[in-house]
Amino acid sequence: MAVMPAPHIGPDMGGNFEYQWSGDFVQAHLLSDVGKKRNQNEDACVLCAPDEHETHNGAGLLIGVADGMGGANGGGFASQTALQTIVDAYYGQASGSIPDRLGAAIEQANERIFQEADSRPELQGMGTTVSLVVIKGEYAYIAQVGDSRVYLSRHGRPIQQLTDDHSLVAEQVRNGFLSENEARNHSMRNLITRAVGTRKAIKADLFFLRLERHDSLLICSDGLSNVVSDEEIDEAMHLPSLQGAARILVGHALEGGAPDNITVAALRVTKTPPHARLEEGALHAPVEASSFLARLKGIFT
Repeated sequence: MAVMPAPHIGPDMGGNFEYQWSGDFVQAHLLSDVGKKRNQNEDACVLCAPDEHETHNGAGLLIGVADGMGGANGGGFASQTALQTIVDAYYGQASGSIPDRLGAAIEQANERIFQEADSRPELQGMGTTVSLVVIKGEYAYIAQVGDSRVYLSRHGRPIQQLTDDHSLVAEQVRNGFLSENEARNHSMRNLITRAVGTRKAIKADLFFLRLERHDSLLICSDGLSNVVSDEEIDEAMHLPSLQGAARILVGHALEGGAPDNITVAALRVTKTPPHARLEEGALHAPVEASSFLARLKGIFT
């Protein structure tokens, strides 16, 4: 029987958290800050890295961000509980594709948080976003509920958001009723339409992406994306140091007033990833094709 890998989940006691990890062909950096206006950190982040054999041939490396809601008690409990439940459920499943296992793990987290909120008055109304990435060989699998985002930074291309925000304002943008600029300053931009734990049933968006050497992925809570521009995110994610990128991004959010907790989980592919079989159950992530000028830039830089 396989030994369950030990996850690194933070922060503890509602404070700040930082963790760095390096593997065979991927490195990661997690950073979470309480911000300037909140007393406690209701965000959480996780990295779970089995040994190299399991990373390549088993369930893979899992990294994620959760942004809790429901106040000092409920929000922090929801985000931490969701990530721990997901890790236990995902790595505890003996069969199924990675997307299917991710979806089932999120459903288990949803059920647990919903039941806790129903039975404990002090936790009523709690919920959390969840955005996860699993790396197995040359493929990244993405699962998302809420408005915590996953971005791709690829050489020669601008930063690209791979996930769709499950929020009222984002839906208005997608339907053409609001512009991107109007959405950024909208009074209801934090009203999300899908969250883990707020309903009896939940369904995650599931995507896959074929990785290339030097690709970077950023998972972040809206404490970053609501304050820091895509241009600033793009610039930071092209820095040679992943730790430096994470710290600069959080620094930008703090300089911008940091009205919310800020959490980033950054991944970088440092070597050509090993070949792996694509596992079914997820849609192809909407990666934009690079322009002719971007390809020329990639050749000469």
